[in-house]
Amino acid sequence: MSAEPVARPHPEPVVLNIGGDLGALVVHWDAAQLDTPIEISPAGRDDDRQHQHVLERPLQGRTFYAAVFDQILEGPHTLWVRGRPRARDVRIVAGQVTELHWEATDTDPP
Repeated sequence: MSAEPVARPHPEPVVLNIGGDLGALVVHWDAAQLDTPIEISPAGRDDDRQHQHVLERPLQGRTFYAAVFDQILEGPHTLWVRGRPRARDVRIVAGQVTELHWEATDTDPP
């Protein structure tokens, strides 16, 4: 587990800073991946990464597990899990929220 406060549910709203040349990304995963850090980097700049953890997010009587990234420059990006590329060429669109849904069995990069 990380030192960040991820163990508790996060029911508070998420405010996204998007627009201009910035978009956002939500990566949905399953409960088994709670606290897993996911990193994102612009395509071709593998060392320029930021991360978010998969958090428990209760919403309208349901529970989701997701990592939320905002203020992401428009264009293609790579997502990293456990130091390895998990998805390449994930397209972020300015002013929009891109969503990925990873399956419960998708625990290791290809």
